[in-house]
Amino acid sequence: MSIMTESNHTPSCYANTSTPYSYAPGINKVDYSATFSTLGLISNLIAFIVLIKSFKQTKSHSRSFFLIFLGGLVVTDFMGLLVTGSFVISFYATRVDWRKLDPTCHFCNFMGMSMVFYGLSPLLLGATMATQRFIGINHPFASSSKMTKRGTISLVLMVWFVAGSISLLPLAGFGSYHIQTPGSWCFLNMTPKTSDWGFALLFSLVGLISIAMSILLNTVSVVTLLKVYCGAERRQRSRDHEAEMMLQLILIMTIATVCWCPLLVFIAQTAFARTGFEVKYLLLWIRFATWNQILDPWVYILFRRTVLRRMNPRADWSRTSIMSLSSSIRDGVHRFTQSSLGSTLRSEVPENLEKSSMKPPSPVTPSSPSPCLIESES
Repeated sequence: MSIMTESNHTPSCYANTSTPYSYAPGINKVDYSATFSTLGLISNLIAFIVLIKSFKQTKSHSRSFFLIFLGGLVVTDFMGLLVTGSFVISFYATRVDWRKLDPTCHFCNFMGMSMVFYGLSPLLLGATMATQRFIGINHPFASSSKMTKRGTISLVLMVWFVAGSISLLPLAGFGSYHIQTPGSWCFLNMTPKTSDWGFALLFSLVGLISIAMSILLNTVSVVTLLKVYCGAERRQRSRDHEAEMMLQLILIMTIATVCWCPLLVFIAQTAFARTGFEVKYLLLWIRFATWNQILDPWVYILFRRTVLRRMNPRADWSRTSIMSLSSSIRDGVHRFTQSSLGSTLRSEVPENLEKSSMKPPSPVTPSSPSPCLIESES
């Protein structure tokens, strides 16, 4: 594939566009990019330090595996902000003409690859973490016997390899990268060509499938945990750390869904329509997606049992409190159902029959407490 077009010798990543190649006052400001890049980098750095301390202190194998995945996610978010933010901020700082600086499209291709790689990696890692937790909760013995720290690191590297392979496809001729408004970044090239809209659709579908898989597996895992808390299996396995991990994983999934789904759906709609990006919505949804890299680290920083206890010392964040709450809700529903059913039956019984069938009150024997309450009190 030729880098230059035959008509005007313009590099292909700048051809057929109204996007300015050099700095133009009023198009955009550096404040947004600099502020959010700095905030995201600091947040991920703090989260990485927290994860290292937690990894050294943890004694649970499943917890250590989960922390390795979180570490991979933090590194991905940090590097994504560092690489893409450096390109955008340097554009505003130097006010460079892209055609003169990068006539062979190397920088533009690299930034496009970075956008795809650092976009898909967190979503694929989220789906992998959801799969690992699903297996760990539903098949704990098989998971503990087969999973190792080296295997967990290999899974993280495999996710990066898959995301990197997808980002390299335009260099092999499937799809291409193109400069985007306001001229400070490069992303997918949306043209009627089959390879271009096909690559954009591939990017969108991989992200959406990853999110859908995370939602499905996390939902099943949460339902299983709730059954274990107040079910017959409660004496077999301790699930304190599982609840904390699932809380963090659900928050990661929610943030990824809210931040990435608008952009992924927008790209899929544009690919099916085979039209160019609508600049206003592209910039809006890209900024939505950027929030994912900023908010993710605060899940690891704030939503830990030690932090929650410090924020609200009076609250009981233990497993027994969850069981007591579940038991009280279940007993309340049971009492409400009994009272409603009893009042309905009494209203349907004739008054004389009710009087004739009256018996002297018998002593009330206390009902046995529910299994969940017994365990919570112990």
